[in-house]
Amino acid sequence: MVDFGNTLKLLRTRNEYTQAQLSKKLGLTKSVVSAYENGIRLPSYEVLIEISNIFNVTTDYLLGVNRKNDIDLSGLSDDEIVALKQLIAAMKKKR
Repeated sequence: MVDFGNTLKLLRTRNEYTQAQLSKKLGLTKSVVSAYENGIRLPSYEVLIEISNIFNVTTDYLLGVNRKNDIDLSGLSDDEIVALKQLIAAMKKKR
């Protein structure tokens, strides 16, 4: 869980949450969220699960077990999913 704090901060900023906003969603104080991000504290299992739900990532992703960041494709048509996969493949080729 060495990178948990960095992962949390990255997800929080990408989703344009302040520490105060995230702490409110989690029912915690801002200082607790800050402690998570700075590696001073680690969340309980319940909080870890809630964070994964808020940011729509797996707990494995948060814990650094699996760095694969799955994308929620629910609600998209088969054609839209194919188009996204083709776009991702094209972007990977550019690297």
